[in-house]
Amino acid sequence: MEKAFLIVGGGIAGLRAAIGLADAGRVVILTKADPAESNTGYAQGGIAAAMGDDDSPALHAADTMRAGDGLCDESSVRVLVEDGPGYVRELLDWGTRFDRENDGRPALGREAAHTVRRVLHAGDATGREIGRVLWERVRGFPQVEIVDHALVTDVLVDGGSVFGVAYFDAHGMRQEVRTDATLLATGGAGQVFRETTNPPVATGDGVALAYRAGARVVDLEFVQFHPTALNLAGAPRFLISEALRGEGARLVNAAGEAFMTRYHPDGDLAPRDVVARSIAREAERSGGPIVLTLAHLDAAYVKRRFPTIDEMCRRIGLDLARDPIPVGPAAHYMMGGVDTDEWGRTSLPGLYAAGEVACTGLHGANRLASNSLLEGLVFGARAAAAMQHPPTAAALKSDRVKVDGSWFVDRARSGPRAGETRSRASAPAKSSMTGEAVRDLMWRCAGLFRTREDLEQAVAALDAEDVAAARTAEGRRHRNLVTVARLIARAALRREESRGGHFRADFPKRDDIHWKVHLVDVRGAD
Repeated sequence: MEKAFLIVGGGIAGLRAAIGLADAGRVVILTKADPAESNTGYAQGGIAAAMGDDDSPALHAADTMRAGDGLCDESSVRVLVEDGPGYVRELLDWGTRFDRENDGRPALGREAAHTVRRVLHAGDATGREIGRVLWERVRGFPQVEIVDHALVTDVLVDGGSVFGVAYFDAHGMRQEVRTDATLLATGGAGQVFRETTNPPVATGDGVALAYRAGARVVDLEFVQFHPTALNLAGAPRFLISEALRGEGARLVNAAGEAFMTRYHPDGDLAPRDVVARSIAREAERSGGPIVLTLAHLDAAYVKRRFPTIDEMCRRIGLDLARDPIPVGPAAHYMMGGVDTDEWGRTSLPGLYAAGEVACTGLHGANRLASNSLLEGLVFGARAAAAMQHPPTAAALKSDRVKVDGSWFVDRARSGPRAGETRSRASAPAKSSMTGEAVRDLMWRCAGLFRTREDLEQAVAALDAEDVAAARTAEGRRHRNLVTVARLIARAALRREESRGGHFRADFPKRDDIHWKVHLVDVRGAD
C-alpha cells in the first residue's frame, strides 16, 4: 500500500522535505496562506555555507558555537556545517540565481559574527529566489498535492502516536488528513510581538500544535530580535538586512557618531543580540533616533547590491544610498521550538519538525546570521529521510540533549513554582485580550529587556486568557498566539540569567554553573 506523508508549511524546510519524499509515496502540503507566503520569502541576507577558499566546516562551526553563547548542540552544528555545502551545490545545480563573481564562482558576503565571507546571496532577496526554485521542483511532482489557505487546528494522536492533522479549509469547513508521517514546517512566531520583521502568518502555530498534542518544546525563552528593522512612523517594520553592515554600512546616533565600539569590540558586526540592545541603550542615552548610513559607500553599488531594500526605501521617500535610514530592533527569529533530534524526530512517534519551528539545539541561545536558510535545507532533507524509515520506540524515548554534567534537560513545570504567587497585576479569571493586546504585552514585558516583575505580569495575563473552548478559525488562531506567548514568557521567567537573545535586567550575567541547561516544556508535566 502506498505511503502517505503530510507537510504543514510551505517554506524552505517543508519544500526540501517534499522533494525528498516525492518518490516514496503521496505527499500533501498544507499552507496557511498563499503557497509562497512564508518567512523564507522574507529572508534577505543569504545562506551561509563553508564554500570559500579561506573557509571550512570547522570554522563555520566555531562561529556558530560562539554566536550560540554556550548552548549549541555540537552534533547538530556538525551536521549543518558538514552537510550544508552539498545542499547548497544542489541549489546551484537546480538553477538558483545566486550572485556571481567575475570568474563565475558564487559571490560571498560577510555578516555579523562570521569570521570570513561565506554568505551566498541573490541580491537582497535570497529567500525568495530559493523558494522560487524549490516550488518549481515541487510542482513538477504529480504525487505532491498542495492545499492552500488551510488552518491546521489539531495534531491527531491515537495511542501516543500521531496519525495526521485536522484543519479548516479555505471555505471554513473542518477537514482531516491521515498519514503515515507528519512534518511540522510552520516557521516562526514573530507575530507574538508587536514589533516584528515576520509576515502575518508567523504566529507560532507549529509550536502550539505540537505542545497541545503532548510533544516536548524547548528553549522558547530564546528569541532573536533583529537590530535593524525600519523604524519610521507610519511605515511598515521592514527588515534592513545585516548584509548592509557586512558591506560597510554604519550605525550612528542623532549626533552622527558611530557608537557600536562603545558596546562591543566588533562594532557594527557584533552578534545580533548585542547590536539590538546597544541600539536601544544608545537611543536612550543620546535621546534621539539611531540611523543606518551608507552615504560613504558607492551609491551605484548600494543600489545594485540591495535592490529590494532600495525599492522599499524609495516607496517611503528615502534614498538608501544617501539618506540616513532610521532603524530599531524587532522580533525576528525563534531559536527554540519543538524538541527534535538531528533527523527531525520529535518526542511523539509519527510527528517530525524541521526549520524554524524545530529546535535541534543548533542555534543555542542566539542564531548566527544566515544559518536559518541552511538549516531548512539540511534538516528538511534529513526529516524526509527519517519519515520514510521511522525509528524504533526505544530510540524515541531517549532524550536528545547530552547528560554529561554540563548539559541536561530541566523539565519545566506548566505553572508557577511552588510558593510563587501571581503578580499583583494579575488579570481576572476570564479575559478577552485581542491579538494586538497580546503582542503589545509581549513586546513590553518579554522583549529586549526582561525582569521578573514584567514577566510575572505577562504570565498572569496570559494564564487568565480563556482559549480552551475556541471553536472558530479565528478563535483557533488566537489560541495558538496565546499558547506560544505564554510558553515564551514562562520560560523567560524561569531562566534567571542573561544569555544570547534572552536578557534579564535583574540577572544581567551569564551563569554557566546554574543555567547551562535547556528548559523543556511538556503539556501537563509537573
